[in-house]
Amino acid sequence: MKLTIERAALLRALNHVQSVVEKRNTIPILSNVLLKAEDGTLTMTTTDMDLELNEAVAAQVEISGSTTAPAHTFHDIVRKISDDAPVELILDDNGNIMTINAGRSTFKLNCLPIGDFPELGQAELPSSFALPAADLRALIDRTKFAMSTEETRYYLNGIYLHQTEQSGIAVLRTVATDGHRLARFDMPLPEGAGEIPGVIIPRKTVNEVRKLIEDAADTIQISLSESKIKFAFDHIVLTSKLIDGTFPNYEQVIPKGNDKIIEVNPKLFGSAIDRVSTISDGKSRAVKISLNNNTMTLSANSPESGSATEDLEIHGNDNLEIGFNARYLLDITNQIEGDGCRMTLADPASPTIIEDTGDSSSLYVIMPLRV
Repeated sequence: MKLTIERAALLRALNHVQSVVEKRNTIPILSNVLLKAEDGTLTMTTTDMDLELNEAVAAQVEISGSTTAPAHTFHDIVRKISDDAPVELILDDNGNIMTINAGRSTFKLNCLPIGDFPELGQAELPSSFALPAADLRALIDRTKFAMSTEETRYYLNGIYLHQTEQSGIAVLRTVATDGHRLARFDMPLPEGAGEIPGVIIPRKTVNEVRKLIEDAADTIQISLSESKIKFAFDHIVLTSKLIDGTFPNYEQVIPKGNDKIIEVNPKLFGSAIDRVSTISDGKSRAVKISLNNNTMTLSANSPESGSATEDLEIHGNDNLEIGFNARYLLDITNQIEGDGCRMTLADPASPTIIEDTGDSSSLYVIMPLRV
């Protein structure tokens, strides 16, 4: 294998693929990136056995070939070499050493056989549909903050993607919950998504996809079965196993009888929560909300730090005292883009619904704290 490639293009692709590789691996081959050079293209693949990322980059290929090299070390080398230096990759005849030449620098990396590199397999993915990158970003951003990190409840460690109906309209929906808060987001069902199974996309996959599509302007092609999902766009293909579990009936968590409704500016609300929570106890981050007709009083107390209060003007005429985790409230208010935030409450012990008054596509549920 022998090729020359632009340093910037190589670094951009390595930035993507190396993030899949775990820092500590008991299986040496999983620390490597698979490199395949042929027909003017260098294709790089990494995997952790649950997630596989494949990216192709244009290169001047003199001799076709393939090998595997340590992903993080390769990435660090390319990151540190001069910006304007083209990178030459040469694999020795035995396939054991890859030489990297850039400017006056030369590096030699030990390689492992490509036969040891695992593949996720090309299982059939019968359901397929396309989404604009902006829509996929919204599906992820509006819900991912509520994903659980508890390994014991593994079926909550991701986003539940499925098709359903809302007010008689077919929608594509994402839901995430950690048992303390729930986030739900809907968008019109795209063509081809009418028969997709309900699937739970793992947290790591969600985060990797979100990073990859940060600047993507193109359409994302999504293919899935009941056990795998694939995202394809530009010259990138990410394939992942899905969480093998049953997502709970989240509709049961959304309260139906809440009768106390207030509206507040989400930006003013979020800023006030942020200020008051500076004093709150570090573990619970508890903030108390006291409603008194058209005034909301936010307060926090800490035995070590002291106390804080702040008043906000609201639309509503109810009286109630209820506590919440400030971090959870901020995560939700950060997702509300309009000028109105509607809170629908019942009592200090029951879950509260939070919505954007100008956008019915998202809904959030948050459990209260004792304060």
